[in-house]
Amino acid sequence: MPDKPDLREALKERVLVIFGPFGTMLQKYNLSEKDFRGSRFADHGTDLKGNNDIITLTQPHLIRKIHDGFLEAGTDITETNTFNANRISQSDYNTEKYVYEMNLESARIAREAADKFTASNLRKPRFVAGVLGPTNKTASISPDVNDPSFRAVTFDELVSVYSEQADALVEGGVDIILLETVFDTLNGKAALFAVSKVFGKRNTRLPVMVSGTITDASGRTLSGQTIEAFLISISHFDVISVGLNCAMGAKELYPYIKNLSGVSPFLVSVHPNAGLPNQFGSYDETPEEMASIMKSYLDEGTANIIGGCCGTTPEHTKLLTELASKSKPRKIPDLKIKTRVSGLEPLLISEERNFVNIGERTNVAGSKRFAALIREEKYDEALSVARNQVESGAQIIDICMDDPMLDAEECMTRFLNLVAAEPEISRVPIMIDSSKWSVIEAGLKCVQGKPIVNSISLKEGEELFVDYAKKINQYGAAVVVMAFDEKGQADSFERKTEICGRAYKILTQDAGFNPANIIFDPNILAIGTGIEEHNNYAVDFIKATRWIKENLPYAKVSGGVSNLSFSFRGNNTVREAMHSAFLFHATKAGMDMGIVNPSMLEVYDNI
Repeated sequence: MPDKPDLREALKERVLVIFGPFGTMLQKYNLSEKDFRGSRFADHGTDLKGNNDIITLTQPHLIRKIHDGFLEAGTDITETNTFNANRISQSDYNTEKYVYEMNLESARIAREAADKFTASNLRKPRFVAGVLGPTNKTASISPDVNDPSFRAVTFDELVSVYSEQADALVEGGVDIILLETVFDTLNGKAALFAVSKVFGKRNTRLPVMVSGTITDASGRTLSGQTIEAFLISISHFDVISVGLNCAMGAKELYPYIKNLSGVSPFLVSVHPNAGLPNQFGSYDETPEEMASIMKSYLDEGTANIIGGCCGTTPEHTKLLTELASKSKPRKIPDLKIKTRVSGLEPLLISEERNFVNIGERTNVAGSKRFAALIREEKYDEALSVARNQVESGAQIIDICMDDPMLDAEECMTRFLNLVAAEPEISRVPIMIDSSKWSVIEAGLKCVQGKPIVNSISLKEGEELFVDYAKKINQYGAAVVVMAFDEKGQADSFERKTEICGRAYKILTQDAGFNPANIIFDPNILAIGTGIEEHNNYAVDFIKATRWIKENLPYAKVSGGVSNLSFSFRGNNTVREAMHSAFLFHATKAGMDMGIVNPSMLEVYDNI
């Protein structure tokens, strides 16, 4: 064989066609229980009919035949028959111990088929996508209506399951890892985490495609995210494409792909079903009907990879291949660099947006009431605190469980799982706030959106700082960096700028951090105390904010403006005037976000 073809180069030149409807293709063979078992599993104690992935081991010739049919029709990217080849899904059939072999053999079969067609026409190389399906469990939604905090699967379990699958696919020789039909973004983030681990273990890196799915006309995933929020949540990983597949036909997917195309910094893929299923679960959209609809995608330049999912056939692929050969690939739009975070909905933080308000009443250190509710395990009432913040205008909610009377990891996990079940709360991004890394990491494993970690610093030295930053990046979060180093907290303009400048350089050069994901807190400290040494604290914060905005491109600045409430005990009118004056000058200098909500103006004893 000649040198391995370059997928990225092929995508620059033309629109590629992908295929992968193994389930509906295998249905055409009307396979019996005996066919699924083959000779190898003749005595298996559980029925295997419906386990399409086991067919790779029992009827490999059928899998090869399906590959050949689609490749003959012109497909560029052929998918492995591994949609449910993971331990979670295979546990339904008691076939977990065959998972690695299923993936390995499926990859090898696809590899052989693709190589055969590449060799016959070197100008049209064929690629193999190793498929990681969504599993039949969700990390963001409880299956128990009586306990919204319960999860049938954890992030760590998903990472373990996906690591095994990805490892076998890479060994089998795939060109691409494809996360397909992602209906819960937290599952998808776990898969990306696992893929990253496998790449590190094998000292290799393959292109990664992510394809989500939306379940109804709301345009959201099953776990509730909008398409843009989904995109933001997985954008920490250098994927080659993001797209949509399954669930709907090409006509129904069109507006969502058009929206995705306008905001995605990655290539865009779309491989819908052959229309919506009929009353018998079959798909009636003809190749000509599907091609006619898909033509509009390409005419408007909204896609780089097209194809078919459930119900599509080689006949569909043939027409899509002809269509792709006459079309130009989508060009990635010139997107302005912004800080993008998300809950169920996106939040873009930039100079065009007014000050972003962070609600802090869900911080046990900042609210006596919230702390008491968590200690007494009155989580329903604690959720109402979060809900009230969002209803009052908080665009991000800060959640902190650091209290010596609490098991902070358990409380953080439980509360975040409950928040995930409340769309009116979880629509906004989460700020995971703790001084303990174990608590931060526990929180990161619960959030399907792109959260903000609050905080890390250079207090314990560069090595640990870089380690934490890399992990935060791997989980897909932005980060607040405190102006604190080995010498202590920055208490002057010079110290603030020294520490922030050093941290920025380390994060961007050593930790691979996107500068737009860095949020500095230059320490307002206590002001309005009457102590002479404190007189310059506010001025130094404002000067440091201006310096950060002028010297550290794309970084954001956050301020805990509520410090004023703790230090100044004057009457409410004076306190409010101080808040207003400080906030005016700080935001004018470039402060992007902070804790400024109506509760700050309450009497100190009620906070």
